[in-house]
Amino acid sequence: MVSRIEAFGIVSWINLFLKIVQRLPVTLIIMISSLFFGLLLGVVVAIIRIRKSPIPYVIATFYLSFTRCTPALVQLFLIFYGLPTLLMLINIDINNWDKIIFVIITFSLHSAAFLSEVIRSAYIAVGNNQIEAAYSVGMNYTQALKRIILPQAFRIALPNLGNSLISLLKETSLAFTIGIIDIMGQVRIILGNNYGANMFEVYIIVSLIYWIICLTIERCISYMEKTFNRGHISISK
Repeated sequence: MVSRIEAFGIVSWINLFLKIVQRLPVTLIIMISSLFFGLLLGVVVAIIRIRKSPIPYVIATFYLSFTRCTPALVQLFLIFYGLPTLLMLINIDINNWDKIIFVIITFSLHSAAFLSEVIRSAYIAVGNNQIEAAYSVGMNYTQALKRIILPQAFRIALPNLGNSLISLLKETSLAFTIGIIDIMGQVRIILGNNYGANMFEVYIIVSLIYWIICLTIERCISYMEKTFNRGHISISK
Protein backbone atom coordinates (compact mmCIF):
# COMPACT_ATOMS: atom_id res chain seq x y z
CA MET A 1 0.00 0.00 0.00
CA VAL A 2 1.36 3.39 -1.05
CA SER A 3 2.27 5.60 1.88
CA ARG A 4 1.06 9.18 2.18
CA ILE A 5 4.55 10.51 1.48
CA GLU A 6 4.84 8.45 -1.72
CA ALA A 7 1.35 9.49 -2.79
CA PHE A 8 2.21 13.14 -2.17
CA GLY A 9 5.37 12.72 -4.26
CA ILE A 10 3.44 11.22 -7.17
CA VAL A 11 0.86 14.03 -7.02
CA SER A 12 3.69 16.58 -6.96
CA TRP A 13 5.25 15.08 -10.11
CA ILE A 14 1.87 15.01 -11.87
CA ASN A 15 1.20 18.65 -10.97
CA LEU A 16 4.62 19.70 -12.25
CA PHE A 17 4.05 17.77 -15.48
CA LEU A 18 0.66 19.43 -16.04
CA LYS A 19 2.08 22.90 -15.38
CA ILE A 20 4.89 22.39 -17.88
CA VAL A 21 2.91 20.62 -20.59
CA GLN A 22 0.26 23.37 -20.70
CA ARG A 23 2.83 25.51 -22.57
CA LEU A 24 3.51 22.74 -25.10
CA PRO A 25 1.23 24.36 -27.76
CA VAL A 26 3.52 27.42 -27.83
CA THR A 27 6.57 25.22 -28.48
CA LEU A 28 4.72 23.31 -31.22
CA ILE A 29 3.51 26.53 -32.88
CA ILE A 30 7.07 27.83 -33.02
CA MET A 31 8.41 24.52 -34.34
CA ILE A 32 5.73 23.95 -37.01
CA SER A 33 5.68 27.57 -38.22
CA SER A 34 9.48 27.69 -38.41
CA LEU A 35 9.55 24.39 -40.29
CA PHE A 36 6.95 25.59 -42.81
CA PHE A 37 8.69 28.88 -43.63
CA GLY A 38 12.11 27.24 -43.35
CA LEU A 39 11.15 24.65 -45.96
CA LEU A 40 9.85 27.33 -48.33
CA LEU A 41 13.01 29.40 -48.02
CA GLY A 42 15.16 26.26 -48.07
CA VAL A 43 13.72 25.20 -51.44
CA VAL A 44 14.41 28.67 -52.87
CA VAL A 45 17.99 28.72 -51.57
CA ALA A 46 18.60 25.16 -52.78
CA ILE A 47 17.41 26.02 -56.30
CA ILE A 48 19.56 29.16 -56.35
CA ARG A 49 22.58 27.11 -55.32
CA ILE A 50 21.83 24.46 -57.94
CA ARG A 51 21.25 26.87 -60.83
CA LYS A 52 24.19 29.12 -59.80
CA SER A 53 22.91 32.45 -61.10
CA PRO A 54 25.83 34.77 -60.19
CA ILE A 55 24.37 37.41 -57.84
CA PRO A 56 21.69 35.25 -56.12
CA TYR A 57 24.30 32.48 -55.71
CA VAL A 58 26.71 34.81 -53.89
CA ILE A 59 23.93 36.09 -51.60
CA ALA A 60 22.72 32.56 -50.85
CA THR A 61 26.26 31.33 -50.15
CA PHE A 62 26.91 34.23 -47.75
CA TYR A 63 23.60 33.59 -45.99
CA LEU A 64 24.39 29.88 -45.59
CA SER A 65 27.89 30.54 -44.31
CA PHE A 66 26.75 33.10 -41.74
CA THR A 67 23.75 31.10 -40.53
CA ARG A 68 25.56 27.79 -40.22
CA CYS A 69 28.60 29.30 -38.48
CA THR A 70 26.86 31.40 -35.81
CA PRO A 71 24.90 30.11 -32.79
CA ALA A 72 21.10 30.14 -32.99
CA LEU A 73 21.02 32.18 -29.77
CA VAL A 74 23.11 34.94 -31.35
CA GLN A 75 20.82 34.95 -34.38
CA LEU A 76 17.78 35.24 -32.11
CA PHE A 77 19.24 38.30 -30.38
CA LEU A 78 20.23 39.83 -33.73
CA ILE A 79 16.67 39.48 -35.03
CA PHE A 80 14.95 40.51 -31.79
CA TYR A 81 17.14 43.54 -31.01
CA GLY A 82 18.66 44.35 -34.38
CA LEU A 83 15.77 44.04 -36.84
CA PRO A 84 13.57 46.74 -35.19
CA THR A 85 16.57 49.10 -35.05
CA LEU A 86 17.44 48.43 -38.67
CA LEU A 87 13.89 48.97 -39.92
CA MET A 88 13.56 52.21 -37.94
CA LEU A 89 16.14 53.65 -40.33
CA ILE A 90 13.45 53.51 -43.03
CA ASN A 91 10.67 54.58 -40.63
CA ILE A 92 9.18 51.12 -40.12
CA ASP A 93 8.31 50.45 -36.50
CA ILE A 94 7.93 46.80 -35.51
CA ASN A 95 8.58 47.21 -31.79
CA ASN A 96 4.95 46.36 -31.06
CA TRP A 97 5.17 42.96 -32.77
CA ASP A 98 4.56 39.91 -30.64
CA LYS A 99 7.84 38.32 -29.49
CA ILE A 100 6.84 34.98 -31.00
CA ILE A 101 7.06 36.55 -34.48
CA PHE A 102 10.75 37.32 -33.96
CA VAL A 103 11.30 33.77 -32.73
CA ILE A 104 9.59 32.28 -35.80
CA ILE A 105 11.57 34.57 -38.14
CA THR A 106 14.83 33.55 -36.45
CA PHE A 107 14.24 29.81 -36.51
CA SER A 108 12.80 29.93 -40.03
CA LEU A 109 16.00 31.57 -41.28
CA HIS A 110 18.15 29.28 -39.15
CA SER A 111 16.47 26.03 -40.21
CA ALA A 112 16.27 27.10 -43.87
CA ALA A 113 20.06 27.13 -44.10
CA PHE A 114 20.30 23.48 -43.07
CA LEU A 115 17.15 22.37 -44.89
CA SER A 116 18.41 23.91 -48.14
CA GLU A 117 21.42 21.59 -48.09
CA VAL A 118 19.18 18.61 -47.37
CA ILE A 119 16.95 19.58 -50.29
CA ARG A 120 19.90 20.30 -52.58
CA SER A 121 21.49 16.91 -51.96
CA ALA A 122 18.13 15.19 -52.52
CA TYR A 123 17.65 17.18 -55.74
CA ILE A 124 21.06 16.09 -57.01
CA ALA A 125 20.24 12.48 -56.09
CA VAL A 126 17.18 12.58 -58.37
CA GLY A 127 19.47 13.26 -61.33
CA ASN A 128 19.48 15.62 -64.31
CA ASN A 129 18.11 12.89 -66.55
CA GLN A 130 14.72 13.39 -64.89
CA ILE A 131 14.73 17.06 -65.91
CA GLU A 132 15.81 16.19 -69.43
CA ALA A 133 12.98 13.67 -69.66
CA ALA A 134 10.54 16.36 -68.50
CA TYR A 135 11.83 18.77 -71.14
CA SER A 136 11.42 16.08 -73.79
CA VAL A 137 7.66 15.89 -73.14
CA GLY A 138 7.24 19.67 -73.29
CA MET A 139 7.48 20.68 -69.62
CA ASN A 140 9.29 23.83 -68.56
CA TYR A 141 11.62 23.96 -65.54
CA THR A 142 8.91 25.04 -63.08
CA GLN A 143 6.58 22.23 -64.16
CA ALA A 144 9.38 19.66 -63.99
CA LEU A 145 10.30 20.90 -60.53
CA LYS A 146 6.75 20.72 -59.19
CA ARG A 147 5.62 17.49 -60.82
CA ILE A 148 8.76 15.37 -60.98
CA ILE A 149 11.81 16.62 -59.09
CA LEU A 150 10.45 17.88 -55.77
CA PRO A 151 8.15 14.88 -55.07
CA GLN A 152 11.08 12.47 -55.58
CA ALA A 153 13.51 14.72 -53.71
CA PHE A 154 11.09 14.95 -50.78
CA ARG A 155 10.99 11.15 -50.46
CA ILE A 156 14.79 10.96 -50.56
CA ALA A 157 15.18 13.80 -48.06
CA LEU A 158 12.68 12.49 -45.49
CA PRO A 159 15.19 10.94 -43.05
CA ASN A 160 17.32 14.10 -42.99
CA LEU A 161 14.22 16.28 -42.74
CA GLY A 162 13.23 14.30 -39.67
CA ASN A 163 16.65 14.92 -38.10
CA SER A 164 16.39 18.62 -38.92
CA LEU A 165 12.94 18.80 -37.34
CA ILE A 166 14.22 17.21 -34.14
CA SER A 167 17.11 19.70 -34.06
CA LEU A 168 14.66 22.53 -34.62
CA LEU A 169 12.49 21.34 -31.74
CA LYS A 170 15.46 21.42 -29.37
CA GLU A 171 16.58 24.84 -30.59
CA THR A 172 13.15 26.34 -29.88
CA SER A 173 14.05 25.96 -26.18
CA LEU A 174 16.06 29.18 -26.64
CA ALA A 175 12.86 31.19 -27.13
CA PHE A 176 12.50 31.74 -23.39
CA THR A 177 15.62 33.98 -23.47
CA ILE A 178 13.53 36.82 -24.93
CA GLY A 179 10.53 36.21 -22.70
CA ILE A 180 8.49 33.62 -24.59
CA ILE A 181 6.61 31.38 -22.16
CA ASP A 182 7.04 28.05 -23.90
CA ILE A 183 8.03 24.81 -22.17
CA MET A 184 11.40 26.15 -21.02
CA GLY A 185 9.90 29.52 -20.13
CA GLN A 186 7.40 27.72 -17.92
CA VAL A 187 10.25 25.81 -16.30
CA ARG A 188 11.98 29.09 -15.42
CA ILE A 189 8.76 30.46 -13.93
CA ILE A 190 8.19 27.33 -11.83
CA LEU A 191 11.75 27.34 -10.52
CA GLY A 192 11.58 31.07 -9.84
CA ASN A 193 8.33 30.78 -7.91
CA ASN A 194 9.69 27.86 -5.88
CA TYR A 195 13.11 29.51 -5.34
CA GLY A 196 14.83 26.65 -7.15
CA ALA A 197 13.06 23.87 -5.27
CA ASN A 198 12.17 20.67 -7.18
CA MET A 199 14.82 21.53 -9.78
CA PHE A 200 15.72 17.89 -10.39
CA GLU A 201 12.07 16.83 -10.84
CA VAL A 202 11.33 19.76 -13.17
CA TYR A 203 14.25 19.03 -15.49
CA ILE A 204 13.49 15.31 -15.51
CA ILE A 205 9.91 16.09 -16.58
CA VAL A 206 10.87 18.59 -19.28
CA SER A 207 13.47 16.17 -20.70
CA LEU A 208 10.81 13.44 -20.86
CA ILE A 209 8.44 15.78 -22.69
CA TYR A 210 11.07 16.61 -25.31
CA TRP A 211 11.99 12.92 -25.58
CA ILE A 212 8.37 11.90 -26.18
CA ILE A 213 7.94 14.56 -28.87
CA CYS A 214 11.15 13.44 -30.59
CA LEU A 215 10.02 9.79 -30.52
CA THR A 216 6.69 10.86 -32.02
CA ILE A 217 8.48 12.73 -34.81
CA GLU A 218 10.66 9.69 -35.51
CA ARG A 219 7.61 7.42 -35.73
CA CYS A 220 5.81 9.85 -38.06
CA ILE A 221 8.83 10.15 -40.34
CA SER A 222 9.24 6.37 -40.38
CA TYR A 223 5.56 5.96 -41.30
CA MET A 224 5.87 8.55 -44.07
CA GLU A 225 8.95 6.80 -45.45
CA LYS A 226 7.10 3.49 -45.62
CA THR A 227 4.09 5.16 -47.22
CA PHE A 228 6.12 6.94 -49.91
CA ASN A 229 8.29 3.89 -50.57
CA ARG A 230 5.28 1.63 -50.99
CA GLY A 231 5.12 0.71 -54.63
CA HIS A 232 8.39 2.47 -55.40
CA ILE A 233 10.81 0.24 -57.30
CA SER A 234 14.49 1.13 -57.26
CA ILE A 235 16.49 0.32 -60.38
CA SER A 236 19.40 -0.61 -58.15
CA LYS A 237 17.55 -3.72 -56.96
